Amino acid sequence: MTARTTLPLALLGSTALALIMPMSVQAGGFVDDAKVSLNLRNYYFNRNYLNHSGPRLNGDDQSQAEGWTQSFILDARSGFTEGTVGFGLDVLGLYSIKLDGSDTVANSQLLPIHDDGKPADQFGRTAVAAKAKISKTELKVGEWFAVLPILRADDGRSLPQTFQGAQITSNEIAGLGLYGGQFWKNSQRNDASREDMSFNGFDGDDFNFGGAEYRFNGNATMVGAWHARLEDVYQQSFVQLTHSQPVGDWVLGANLGYFTGKEEGAAKAGDLDNKVYQASFSAKTGNNTFTASYQRLTGDTKFLRIDGASGGSLVNDGFTASFDNPEERSWQLRHDYNFAGLGIPGLTLMNRYTSGDNIETTSRSNAEEWARESELAYTIQDGTLKNLSVRWRNSNIRRDVGQDFHENRLIINYPLSIL
Repeated sequence: MTARTTLPLALLGSTALALIMPMSVQAGGFVDDAKVSLNLRNYYFNRNYLNHSGPRLNGDDQSQAEGWTQSFILDARSGFTEGTVGFGLDVLGLYSIKLDGSDTVANSQLLPIHDDGKPADQFGRTAVAAKAKISKTELKVGEWFAVLPILRADDGRSLPQTFQGAQITSNEIAGLGLYGGQFWKNSQRNDASREDMSFNGFDGDDFNFGGAEYRFNGNATMVGAWHARLEDVYQQSFVQLTHSQPVGDWVLGANLGYFTGKEEGAAKAGDLDNKVYQASFSAKTGNNTFTASYQRLTGDTKFLRIDGASGGSLVNDGFTASFDNPEERSWQLRHDYNFAGLGIPGLTLMNRYTSGDNIETTSRSNAEEWARESELAYTIQDGTLKNLSVRWRNSNIRRDVGQDFHENRLIINYPLSIL
C-alpha cells in the first residue's frame, strides 16, 4: 500500500473513531459548529457562433450551443470534535438535471456528452473530505472545491469542478498562511468521473504544491509565493502583491503578479516555456469601481493550468476567455456599479472590455482578439426568497484565431440554509 493511500485511510479511520466515542466527550463542536446548505442553481446557456467559426457537428459548422439545467448543490461541513486533535467531515453532494438541450446544440458544457453526441439527462457525484485540526493547523484529505492561486476549481456551469487530494493549511503565525499538499484526481465541471490531472490533454502524475501568503498593514497588503508541479508535465511558480489604500473618498487597489513555468520530469507535453506579467489597478468611490488591467505572456506556450481549471488568477480572465495564448498581450477596462446608491440595494452592473494582440500560433502570427462582457445581477434582500440571486451575463468575442460568438447566460441561485 502506498503512502498516498495510507494517509487518507488513516485519517478516515481516526474520524470514524472520533464519531463513535461518547458524544459528551468527543462531539462538541462537530455538531454545534456544523453548517449545511443547499444551493438550487438554475442555469440557461446560449451561444451563437458567428462567421462559420463553430465546432464541427454532424459534418457541418455548429451554429449554436444551448442548454438548460437545474442543479442541486448540497454543502455539509461539520465542526471539529473536542480534544487536542479535532476531527471533522465535509460532504459536497452534486446533482444536475437536464431541462433542455439536444445533440444539435451540444457543447454548452453544462452536461457530459455521450459517445452518440447527445448530452446526458443528468449527472452528479459526491465529494467527501475528512479533516483534522491541531491548534491553527488543519489537514484535509478527500475531494473538495479547491481554490488556490496555482489551482482554481472552475464553477462556471451547472456544477463546480472538484479535486481529490490532501492539503495542510497552517495559520500559527499571525498574518502568515502556509499551504502544502498534493492532488491526484480531477473531476471537471461537466463530468461525473475522476480523471488523472492533465495539461493540454497530457496526463501527469500527482500535482504537488506549496505556498505562503503574508498579510500585514491591517490586512491591506498581501505578498504571496507559490510553486506547483504536475509531475512529468510542468512546473510553475507564482509571486503576487496586492494592496488596498484609502485616499480621501476613494479606495485604491493594486494586484501585481508574475508566473513562470516550464516542463518537468519526463516532459510528456514536450518542452514548455511560459511567463506571465500582470497588473491590475482599481479605484472605488461611492457606488462606482473603475479597474484597468494589463497582462503580458511570453514564451512559446500558453498559460500553464490543469485541464478544466479556472484561469481566475489571471487579471484578464473573463466569462469567455482568459487572453492566455502564447506571446499575447492584453489590456482591460472595467466599470462596476452598485445601485444601492439609487435606493436599490442588491442590484449591481458590471461592464468590461478586453483586447488582446501579438498572439503567436502555428497557423498565424500577430493575431488579435477582443471581448465585451456585461453582468446584471440582483440579490433579494429580505422576505421568503431572501438571498435568491439572478444574474444575466451577455458576452461578445471576436478572434483572428478561434471562435467568434455572441453569448447569453441566465443563472438563478437560491441558497437554503439547512443547519
